Amino acid sequence: MQLWAGLGNPGAHYAFHRHNAGFMALDAIADFHDFDAPKKRFLGWAIEARLGTEKLLLLKPATFMNDSGQSIGEAMRFYKLAPEDVTVFYDELDLAPFKVKVRQGGGTAGHNGIRSTVAHIGENFRRVRLGIGHPGHKDKVTGHVLGNFAKAEMDDLATMLGAVAAEAKWLTEGDDVRFMNDVALRQQP
Repeated sequence: MQLWAGLGNPGAHYAFHRHNAGFMALDAIADFHDFDAPKKRFLGWAIEARLGTEKLLLLKPATFMNDSGQSIGEAMRFYKLAPEDVTVFYDELDLAPFKVKVRQGGGTAGHNGIRSTVAHIGENFRRVRLGIGHPGHKDKVTGHVLGNFAKAEMDDLATMLGAVAAEAKWLTEGDDVRFMNDVALRQQP
């Protein structure tokens, strides 16, 4: 079994914030693959599903970004999973908008949701980083991250989320390079 967690903040007010890119990715995967509706579990919303031959738990923590790890840790312990069985989808300032990169382990890069996750489960989990771009100056970061995607970005956002959802099967198989390549191909004009 694999645990896929999308990071974000609960509530309609936050729905289109850049910081909710992880929630958006999980929603896109669930919609694309026709998964059941989520149920309240593990301090969040969870969907048990199957993608290919792999059993998945999709989890959107309802603990707010800064405490995401608490929800992820509860689900991980319940299913007796290792950090290597966990994939976290989240927004990444240091990636160009709508670029998607995957890596195993690493630091927090100042991301509070990742910091919380590392604190609760360790750092050796897979990360699917969804580029939101940097606003150019550190004083503008909070407003950028907690701001909505602009109307002009909606087509690119939809393309990225659709590509992530369509190519998610490669993540279940552990083929991160194929996933990244196929997502990038789908995003070409």
